[in-house]
Amino acid sequence: MTDPRPLKVTARVHAYPPAHNAGGEWMLHSMLRALVERGHEATVWLSRYGPIPHRYTLDGVQVIPFQARIDFAAHARDSDVLLSHLENVPMVAALAREYGVPMAAICHNTHLPTFRHAAGVDLAVYNSHWMRAEAEVFYGEFADHARPQDSAIVRPPVYADEYRTTPGECVTLVNLNADKGGDLFWRLAARMPQTKFLGVLGAYGDQIRPPHPLPNLEIIDHISGHDMREKVYSRSRVVLMPSSYESWGRVGVEALASGIPVIAHPTPGLTESLGHAGIFADRDDLDSWLSVLATVLEPDAYATASARALERSAELDPAGDLKTWAEAVEALARRRGEGDRDR
Repeated sequence: MTDPRPLKVTARVHAYPPAHNAGGEWMLHSMLRALVERGHEATVWLSRYGPIPHRYTLDGVQVIPFQARIDFAAHARDSDVLLSHLENVPMVAALAREYGVPMAAICHNTHLPTFRHAAGVDLAVYNSHWMRAEAEVFYGEFADHARPQDSAIVRPPVYADEYRTTPGECVTLVNLNADKGGDLFWRLAARMPQTKFLGVLGAYGDQIRPPHPLPNLEIIDHISGHDMREKVYSRSRVVLMPSSYESWGRVGVEALASGIPVIAHPTPGLTESLGHAGIFADRDDLDSWLSVLATVLEPDAYATASARALERSAELDPAGDLKTWAEAVEALARRRGEGDRDR
């Protein structure tokens, strides 16, 4: 049941859309948006200077830039629930303990600092089943009080209707840094001169470009999540994800919404997110990628892969996960109100 009293939910993070458009930030935004839709107040406080110097609202979520120079700690004290991810988790966790405010930590990867920083929080949110399994191994020898007191799995929510479009004609990579496969991408383009390639500059990492311009490769600027449908997916025939590490892979799920096949390196996260729709090749085997890509672009193979993509997209409807998330946040607030905290 929705909490009858609107909650004051406060997040502290380093960056946020639309200026910063990485998967973790859009996962967080989708989760906060779900709380707003249930009648709660969600406010994001930024911990770094950003290009937007004024307060703004995105889909009902209020965002306060670092430039505002407003006392975050005072606002945190009056919150019903605090939350954070990545670099801000230790600081927010310290404030939560000091003020007796329940806290949720959103975990976007399986790196050891992520689990260390989430130790002892009220709620740890994992973005996949494999991440939860890794966390259980990490916390296996921790005392009960040092583990997250509760956990939930919320797969990065993608509202398929907001990304669905008619696929275009390009082979696309979003974020051209080395870990995402930027080097492999331009090499594929060089070996397939009759195929159009589209590269989208990413939110982080050194972006790799070919040593010389390729006539069949277009590179466009960093894109806000709200513009991905029109500027990226409507131009994409196939999406590539030759990532060295992905805990989930939001871009792939966004592409599935339009029946766009996704070819990926088989990280644990990508095999879980793409499921039976995923087409996998080793990122270190250029010839394998050339072969798989050429096959997928054949009409019959493409139709089969596209149908599987749409099936998987339907399976990943975020409604259930967002309900789990909202109810977990409301339960944290109720527990505080009942004085049932044990710190």
